[in-house]
Amino acid sequence: MAVEEEGLRVFQSVKIKIGEAKNIPPYPGPNRMRDCYCTVNLDQEEVFRTKIVEKSLCPFYGEDFYCEIPRSFRHLSFYIFDRDVFRRDSSIGKVAVKKEDLQKYHGKDTWFQLQPVSADSEVQVFLMMRVAEVCHHSLWSGPDRLFTGGVLECQGLPIVNGQCDPYAAVSLLGLSRSEAKKTKVKRKTNNPQFDEVFYFEVTRPPSYTKRQFDVEEEDVDKLALRVDLWNASNLKFGDEFLGGVRVPLRVLGQAGVHDAWYFLQPRENGGKSVKVEDLGSLRLNIVYTEDHVFPSEHYTPLRDLLLDSANVEPVSASAAHTLGEVCREKQEAAIPLVRLFLHYGKIVPFISAIAHAEINRTQDPNTIFRGNSLTSKCIDETMKLAGMHYLQVTLKPIIDEICTEHKSCEIDPVKLKESENLETNRENLRLYVDRIFNVITTSGVRCPTVMCDIFFSLRESAATRFQVDQDVRYTAVSSFIFLRFFAPAILSPNLFHLRPHHPDPATSRTLTLISKTIQTLGSLAKSKSANFKESYMAAFYDYFNEQKYADAVKNFLDLISTSGKWDQKSIETPIMLKEGFMIKRAQGRNRFGMKNFKKRWFRLTNHEFTYHKTKGEGALCSIPIENILAVERLEEESFKMKNMFQVIQPERALYIQANNCVEARDWIDILTKVSQCNRKRLSTYHPSAYLNGHWLCCKLSADSAPGCTPCTGGLPANIQLDVDGDRETERIYSLFSTYMTKLIKMQEACGSKSVYDGPEQEEYSSFVIDDPQETYKTLKQIISAVQTLEQQHTKYKRDKFKKTKIGSQEHPIGDKSFQCYIHQQSESSTYSI
Repeated sequence: MAVEEEGLRVFQSVKIKIGEAKNIPPYPGPNRMRDCYCTVNLDQEEVFRTKIVEKSLCPFYGEDFYCEIPRSFRHLSFYIFDRDVFRRDSSIGKVAVKKEDLQKYHGKDTWFQLQPVSADSEVQVFLMMRVAEVCHHSLWSGPDRLFTGGVLECQGLPIVNGQCDPYAAVSLLGLSRSEAKKTKVKRKTNNPQFDEVFYFEVTRPPSYTKRQFDVEEEDVDKLALRVDLWNASNLKFGDEFLGGVRVPLRVLGQAGVHDAWYFLQPRENGGKSVKVEDLGSLRLNIVYTEDHVFPSEHYTPLRDLLLDSANVEPVSASAAHTLGEVCREKQEAAIPLVRLFLHYGKIVPFISAIAHAEINRTQDPNTIFRGNSLTSKCIDETMKLAGMHYLQVTLKPIIDEICTEHKSCEIDPVKLKESENLETNRENLRLYVDRIFNVITTSGVRCPTVMCDIFFSLRESAATRFQVDQDVRYTAVSSFIFLRFFAPAILSPNLFHLRPHHPDPATSRTLTLISKTIQTLGSLAKSKSANFKESYMAAFYDYFNEQKYADAVKNFLDLISTSGKWDQKSIETPIMLKEGFMIKRAQGRNRFGMKNFKKRWFRLTNHEFTYHKTKGEGALCSIPIENILAVERLEEESFKMKNMFQVIQPERALYIQANNCVEARDWIDILTKVSQCNRKRLSTYHPSAYLNGHWLCCKLSADSAPGCTPCTGGLPANIQLDVDGDRETERIYSLFSTYMTKLIKMQEACGSKSVYDGPEQEEYSSFVIDDPQETYKTLKQIISAVQTLEQQHTKYKRDKFKKTKIGSQEHPIGDKSFQCYIHQQSESSTYSI
């Protein structure tokens, strides 16, 4: 979800590798080991949780997490929790990285020291408040002064123990603290509207004899308004502290009124002191991306240059190929290029062109596509995007079964446990390999058309280049579909969304052995057993030294490399796509309130969307996919609840609350995708609920009234819908800008090749330049387009800086921004009555 900023869209995303923790403090008991898991939090909202690693003080997680961030945030936080024998979770420590510091750690494996966690430090929300000076001459015998402190509203307060009933305590700080004055408690909301004002008297000192009471600058500096936010709790432990703000009264300036948003801060001197080194550390790799995307017309020159790449002769002189030449890693270039070409339906001619060029440069058919070239990375990325559903349908049921059954499949005699039987393990493994091999080799009719077209092009180019080798038309395709698609998905199912977490060590070992065998079966090598370094694997592979396996592989490869012959077929067997607990509002009732909201287990397959009282029980309600007319967000004002969305059916809408903003987005996305082909999809919807006899959004009284807002997902299903072409072009611009020095050096290399026909200079040898003149022409166009976009970004940043108002809702005042705010105000510091 993009944030709109004056005609410019801002996208935020984060990709995290949670590696391992080390030196976790031992449990204070006879069993010193801990069962730990790690959570990822946007501020205080949990968006991801790893599996629990049992009985370890140095737990290895090895889990990846990616999400589009749908809202603003201040901190990206990681918490390590310990689960005890009573299934109670206690926090051990945390890592909190400020948003502005994320670039320091971009793409680097970093060890972070765990910091202590205390209720006083967990503050990352903000509030709106007003401070004013009021003068009354007639109420007292002397000219004393009044200050008012108003708490207007708060946003994003944390939910404590499933509820949030906030109130504010306001006091005036001077030489001594005044008695706190409290607002009313606002029930069941984390975005309270207080709109309360309190008066504080600043009296004239008794010894003061001057007729005029002046508060000089040094006196004003001693006065401050303190606002503390609390959650009213019914528990015996008392109310929970949510955060506070201290506002020096010198912010009043000449205007005498201060009205601003503030970030809440931790309690001063709160929490116990804990030695940092006592809590251990956590290894993370964080890649945070923020894309500022201009309107589409700004990208036309660069986009057209890129999309014409397949037509450039030679293709090495094209803009897309040039991006691969200048990027440090080919993967950097492949990701946005593939997404852009998929969006505009030009991925097949582009990959065919660069693959044909690479095959013509290859001398040995046995080394075809062995390197990490731009071609191989682009095909990998295309398979991940276009083939994800294909992978789910083909492998997920059997992978789920393997991970659930926990059958022993260890065939290495050295690693065999005393209680295990080698022959039984071999039979278990053989049955698993056989089943996976069969589901793969019989899945050809479901292979996506775009993948079939690419494989057809690879086969034809390889067969033309190496006419003597009869098997090259198979190995050119199998090197991708088996080596880079099925085998990695079996090895690491969590990375391909086949499993939520990395498998346990024993299951991971089973999947490793299966992956090795499937990879070898698909390679069609002449001597199969020689491919294994381990003798036990060579012996196990003897089970599969039959011609029927080679024939099945060839038939499968022939099928998926036949261009345009097959489309995706409807799948008769239900495939589970997503499941988990959420909260739903009861359907078809007239009663209102929280009692109508219940926690249920939701399950989505390619056939139906159901909910159950708990996991494993029968469905309480089933919605066929063809009955889903739209899936849209529900405005928070409807029920004063965050992260809600609606599944709209012919008779009514089902209102659901997800656990966090990322999960809500994921459910909306996948429900939209599976229902996009429905013929009766709506074009408009109601963004708010139907309550008390009318729609809250448009006030119409008929519950069947047509929607008042256009739907966001009402187009036919197509892979292009998942890609924003302008955003991908912006990312490509960013890469070209980053590697501008290499673009200039490549220009120099073109000039050198044009005028010097001798041996190539070493500094230019890393570039593939087949036609110096054509390449130079393309480079000149790239640099011109990049410089134009650079000017647009510079102008946007300059204009934004000029318009930035510290203290606004977009830029609340924090510790660092307070001095900037003071600088923006009048420098007058004397107040007199």
